[in-house]
Amino acid sequence: MFSKSASKSPAPRPETAETLVRKPIACSLIAENVTLRGDVATDGDVHLDGALKGDLRVRELTIGEGGAVEGAIEAESVEIRGKVVGTVTAKSVRLFSTARVEGDITHAQLAIEPGAHFAGRSLKFETPATAEPLAISAAE
Repeated sequence: MFSKSASKSPAPRPETAETLVRKPIACSLIAENVTLRGDVATDGDVHLDGALKGDLRVRELTIGEGGAVEGAIEAESVEIRGKVVGTVTAKSVRLFSTARVEGDITHAQLAIEPGAHFAGRSLKFETPATAEPLAISAAE
């Protein structure tokens, strides 16, 4: 009853394009007692409680209440609870009530909670104009 039976090992699953495209990447934490000078780039997510003087290019960025960035930010989504001096470019940007942003924000979606400080311009992503097909008239 409890003996092992001769069984076939499971067939390996074929790898799809989704599994090959992106491997899970752990979120990077820049702690509150850390100050970085220079540019930071990653395909992963970053949670910033420290300070960065330089440009930041990440997938998703969360800036904690004690976090500060002095430079340009590019990401898919950005949540700001701390301070940013520089431009922010992201599909989705959310400024929490403790946020202080001095610079332009280019976005598809922007949410600003009451109490947030924002000094700059809000610029909507421009969607590229699609070319309309030319109407072909039949010659008579």
